[in-house]
Amino acid sequence: MSKAPEKAAPANDAAPVVKSKKKLIIMVSAAVLILAVVGGGAAFFLLKKDAHPKESEHKTEPAKPPVFLPLEAFVVNLQSESGDKYLQVTMTLQVADDEQANLLKLNMPQVRSRLLMLLSSKDSSEILTSEGKQQLIQEIVDQVKIPFISKGSPQKVVGVFFTSFVVQ
Repeated sequence: MSKAPEKAAPANDAAPVVKSKKKLIIMVSAAVLILAVVGGGAAFFLLKKDAHPKESEHKTEPAKPPVFLPLEAFVVNLQSESGDKYLQVTMTLQVADDEQANLLKLNMPQVRSRLLMLLSSKDSSEILTSEGKQQLIQEIVDQVKIPFISKGSPQKVVGVFFTSFVVQ
């Protein structure tokens, strides 16, 4: 009698093994399907992103040469507690394009007035250091960028280059 229960036990175990194999096959198939969909989607987006920079590289225009606008020399009295100090400076503006250069030329009296007011408000000790000159460059750019008409767009000034800078 002990042999009969042993034979019955393997027969009962065989049925759950078949069900678990079916579940395992379904789960593995689902996992493979999900990985294929995710991998395909990732490949699509990566290939799509790579295509755009190549298209934009072909459409880039050659670099335009810089446009410079030299200004006449400025001579101003500086603010100073130790006596009369003068600044003589010649500078060149770098602008975005010829259109900006022409706009500044047409409005040169306003540009010069703004810059004279700015330069004459400076103390000699402020502008003698390299940091002071860099700060002055930024202030000059800010002044020249102010629109000439109310609610107008600002001028496109790229940089300021001093070609002469003398403090006496």
